[in-house]
Amino acid sequence: MSNIPADLVYAKSHEWLRPEADGTATVGITDYAQSSLGDITFVQLPKVGATLKAGETFGVVESVKAASDLYLPAAGTVLAVNSALDGAPETVNSAPYDGGWMLKLKLADPAAPGALLDPAAYTTLVG
Repeated sequence: MSNIPADLVYAKSHEWLRPEADGTATVGITDYAQSSLGDITFVQLPKVGATLKAGETFGVVESVKAASDLYLPAAGTVLAVNSALDGAPETVNSAPYDGGWMLKLKLADPAAPGALLDPAAYTTLVG
């Protein structure tokens, strides 16, 4: 059974978003996604300052099984990327919701997280 934290919202493409009160959010991939991918060997992330649309590809994660595009759950401007993943991409496997976060955004629309899946709906999706 996948770990699905109650304080996050989820995209159908298996990314999570942790919205903050200041209009920013942290993004990563779910426990289900990292488990499906297997051992992650490389993570490619956008540059700080990039402005991206919801649903747009923001990077790539490579594993021993496959390379998969990463899709942004909500539009925004990249404030920070997790540069620690450059030297330790396997952190996404061991701590997908903590040390394995991928980027921090300034949300274009602070209400956008409301359009994503709540934990119950995501649990139903991954069954």
